[in-house]
Amino acid sequence: MYSHGSESLIKQAREIQDSELQKFYSRLVKLLQGKELGYEMVDSLQRLHLILSANKYIRTLPPELQKRLQSLLSSPAEQFQVLSSAVLRETLPPAAHSGNYSQENIVQLNSHAAALLLSQAGSRADVSSLCTQLLRGLESRQSEGPTNSLTHTLPILNTILTHNPECLTEDHVTLLSKKLVDWLRYASILQGGGASSGGFFTGPRSRQPVPIAELDGTVSGDFFTVLCVGQSFTEDQWMNVFSFSALRHWLLTYHSVSNGNGTADTDDRSEVDGSVVSMVSATSSSSRLLPPKERLREKSFQYCQRLIEQSDRKAHKKSDADLQKACLVEAVCILDCVCEEDASLVFRAFPCIKALFGRLNSDLSFARVLLPIAQFYLNHGEMAAVDCGSVWALVFGRFPSELFNDPFLAHELLRFLRLNLESLQLRVPQYTHSFPNLLKFLAWDSPAVVDDFVDLLPSLVTAGTAVELLHTLLDLPCLSATLVLQVRSTCLPISEQSGRGLLSLDAFRSTSFRGLFLFLLRGEAGSGDTIDRLSTLHELLVETADWPRVVQCAQIVPVLLHIFFNTVITVADEKLLAHLILVMLERSSLLLNIPKYNKEIHRVFSSHLLRLCKLHPSLVMDQSHELLEFSGATANVYSKEEIYTHVVWVLGEYLSVSCDSRCSVTLITSCFEALEAVLFEITSSVPPPGADCPAPRVVTTLMSALAKLASRSHDLIPRVSLFLSKLRTVTRGGSVAWCSDEEDLVAIVTRGEELWSLLKAPGVAQSVLTPPAHVTTPQWHRDTNVALPLRLRTLTNLTHSH
Repeated sequence: MYSHGSESLIKQAREIQDSELQKFYSRLVKLLQGKELGYEMVDSLQRLHLILSANKYIRTLPPELQKRLQSLLSSPAEQFQVLSSAVLRETLPPAAHSGNYSQENIVQLNSHAAALLLSQAGSRADVSSLCTQLLRGLESRQSEGPTNSLTHTLPILNTILTHNPECLTEDHVTLLSKKLVDWLRYASILQGGGASSGGFFTGPRSRQPVPIAELDGTVSGDFFTVLCVGQSFTEDQWMNVFSFSALRHWLLTYHSVSNGNGTADTDDRSEVDGSVVSMVSATSSSSRLLPPKERLREKSFQYCQRLIEQSDRKAHKKSDADLQKACLVEAVCILDCVCEEDASLVFRAFPCIKALFGRLNSDLSFARVLLPIAQFYLNHGEMAAVDCGSVWALVFGRFPSELFNDPFLAHELLRFLRLNLESLQLRVPQYTHSFPNLLKFLAWDSPAVVDDFVDLLPSLVTAGTAVELLHTLLDLPCLSATLVLQVRSTCLPISEQSGRGLLSLDAFRSTSFRGLFLFLLRGEAGSGDTIDRLSTLHELLVETADWPRVVQCAQIVPVLLHIFFNTVITVADEKLLAHLILVMLERSSLLLNIPKYNKEIHRVFSSHLLRLCKLHPSLVMDQSHELLEFSGATANVYSKEEIYTHVVWVLGEYLSVSCDSRCSVTLITSCFEALEAVLFEITSSVPPPGADCPAPRVVTTLMSALAKLASRSHDLIPRVSLFLSKLRTVTRGGSVAWCSDEEDLVAIVTRGEELWSLLKAPGVAQSVLTPPAHVTTPQWHRDTNVALPLRLRTLTNLTHSH
């Protein structure tokens, strides 16, 4: 929202009259005709920009003012370049524009003017014309005009390539590829400006050319790169730096250009005049015979190899060391690009990449450099037949284990996994077993990486990892607390404000409980699904339940569980799904005690228990003993209302011969007796101390389940009817101890009367309480045995008749 003052200015700008605006234009022209442009000019341009931008209609400036503002783009003061560019962006391009770009304007180009030209291009033809003029400017030699525009030309070409690559023609690609070869491989090896030898007679004639140096201070013995240093740089050296920054993007996208009918110059005029290296290189004809694209790949390959060699030199400044790392990342990525285009380069590149990995893999400060190396191994390791095990041990082992609290590495590693998900699943068996390590990123900083894991989690769910992964997701808040304790344990002892030490930190350092924490911090799957002393672990971590990281982590677990169950039904057989149901029942009471966390997990378990049993009703028979044991525990009514209700509903719905032929009358009777005992107990006694009254939904679900079971075994109907009649009799006396709300009690009694009435006709009761599938999902419009399809076809013919 704007402040009151800002809103007032915007309102004034929108309501300005045309006469006032014309006077303002005239005053601006007079100011621009002056020799000196001061504060008044700056203020006027800012006001003009506000007037133009506050109006929803695009205005056309007077031709004289437009011309003056365009000339202001080449002002030596960047402030006026920015203001004039901003103003001109808000106006219509001049009528005579029509895609005709002046070569004089192109030569005097700067970044603001280039951005303005690009924004005012009205069509693809205009952009293509602009590209042509920009590239002509690149062809001009230093004697033909100012050369400082070159440093602004390449970025704008890169922008065009990003947003509209089809505007470039094959001629453009050929020319720019040649120029990139020039700047990358044949830049001057002497420092710009020369250096003085010192002494009394120092003067212009005594200045001698000084060669460029390496980062360790030695004189460079090879061609210039971005890692060379000097007191000042020449224009072609600056273009070398610019070219390297744009090279990877160019290699990745120049295939998208249109196949124009241009006639590219096939003779090689790409060498920069005056370059010693260029003259020496002229004797080498092998690379000159290559087409421009292939030649650019070859020179890019050589440039990156030289950067990798330079990165081994000892830098004297931290900023230079950081530059080395950044250049290594870019160099390895470019090598990956050129090897993707030309497979023959893989065998030339791998010795260099392998040596680089061997040099850096023991130093985790180079982790962000090692990720592109891992990408290279993933893309080309199979072709080169090299062992990639040590690479994946580092990426999936030490990186998440030791650098889980590095947000930049977390982002880049997870991005690497997302971009290469399919390849990792096919070629890297360590990937799916690395989830205990990878989830450390999520446990440490859940909000920042949850989107990544929403995409990654389905790929980690396999038949072999499903059970352990489910346990790990449920223990994610415990892992979050353990990581915090691990970080704190490396610092000075942490004490609370009262001076009392953290018990959880003491437990983390204790050898008695070390095994519990080591299991949570394990690096890969396979050491066991879970641990026996989970309740002990939860007691040790009870004080961590309100830590921010732990709370944030607990909030995203339900989301991940939904993704897990949605995926596991596509990869698991019934045996595994039965095991997962058992895990849900066991873990419903083994969760870290975080406010609302247990209820959310129970809600997720309940929804997916219903889904699993609906897809595979035989699962109820497979786990009937465990389900009966769970539903027969009265304590679950009060502590696990959500999941208990759904377990009871599942038993009443699917414990039937029609769902599984293994179901027997004995099993139905056992289930009936267990549920009957629970229902009788909760409706004949007060709730335990500290517990609320049982939810009406639990009571009605129990009654419905008993009625369903009785409808399948008619010997049980008198027992249900007796209970329902007693319930109606008891409630006539007014309130009861097990239900505090009168409306809820009325709803329970009403449900009981409905069931009692149904059970008076057992045949009808079974049809109503457990209708067959053809009744619940009718398809009468397709049934040829009834008249409805014939009627529908007749009506269709009548409505479509002429």
